[in-house]
Amino acid sequence: MNNHQCVIAIAVLFMLCVLSDQATAQSKTRMEPPYASAQPISEPTIFAEGIISGGEFDSHPAFTPDGKTLYFVRSTPAFNLWTILVSRFANGRWNTPEVAPFSGQYSDADPFITSDGSRLYFNSNRLVAGKLKPDLDIWVMEKTTAGWGEPKNVGVPVNSSGSEWYPTVAANGTIYFGSDREGGKGRTDIYRSRLVDGKYSEAENLGDLINSQFNEFEPLIAPDESFLIFMAGGRPDGRGGFDLYVSYNRNGVWTKPANLGDKINSSGNEYSPTISPDGRYFFWTSTRGFADKPLEKRLDYQELMNRLRGPRNGLGDIYQIDIGVLNIEK
Repeated sequence: MNNHQCVIAIAVLFMLCVLSDQATAQSKTRMEPPYASAQPISEPTIFAEGIISGGEFDSHPAFTPDGKTLYFVRSTPAFNLWTILVSRFANGRWNTPEVAPFSGQYSDADPFITSDGSRLYFNSNRLVAGKLKPDLDIWVMEKTTAGWGEPKNVGVPVNSSGSEWYPTVAANGTIYFGSDREGGKGRTDIYRSRLVDGKYSEAENLGDLINSQFNEFEPLIAPDESFLIFMAGGRPDGRGGFDLYVSYNRNGVWTKPANLGDKINSSGNEYSPTISPDGRYFFWTSTRGFADKPLEKRLDYQELMNRLRGPRNGLGDIYQIDIGVLNIEK
């Protein structure tokens, strides 16, 4: 082989390596869930701004296991009607949300999809046995070949004569939820009900270290029940109206809840904690807004209306951050 042939061979090998690297990168990109970021997300970042969080009262995200479908809640500003919407990722973007087929008539909220994608839980004030109820119940749907099956009321002992909301389910089937049922330690408490032989056992109050004379809502349980992230209001170490806290399960005993800190909590309200299916990102809702601090300059009419009608207007936006920012203990 002469020198000219050697140069050509080296050039061909170089091009093959480049093409191989590009193919690997493209394959990795295709494998990443749509919510994944090429760069670290170390600060609170509005998710899918302008599509999912677009200036309405948007909250409570729930992804399917592949991350390509998102259910979330859009509420009236007065918070007196909640509707579950769905958006699907296609052609490199999240599609315009639609009302989920099972929602749109009653107040429906707090969707939660099990890790295997087989069940979707939510709460609702819809009819039970053809009759109106003055409270909220937890409902569940089974995945079928045609989509989600008919919503079924979970029933007692999870549901009660009070209201139940924000169901999240551990890998062993234990369901955690909030309720204002009688016998609690405050106005609203967090409970769990274990799944035994396919049936839920009597609901257990999580006790004094989690529940207080204040308000505890919206529990996110880890799949292995090793930690609990929840929303609480009225606590002395709170940053705003409602904050998010974490507690750890140490040999069956919950540790003193710790405030998740200033990157997660704000002077507004924080709620609907959830972790992405791949465990890499934390999602939550915040009512933080542009008017929380003095404005940096005078706004003209169009600038004011753009802010009032867009994200960060204080109604509620869905935020995303790297899970590592929470410093969750192992």
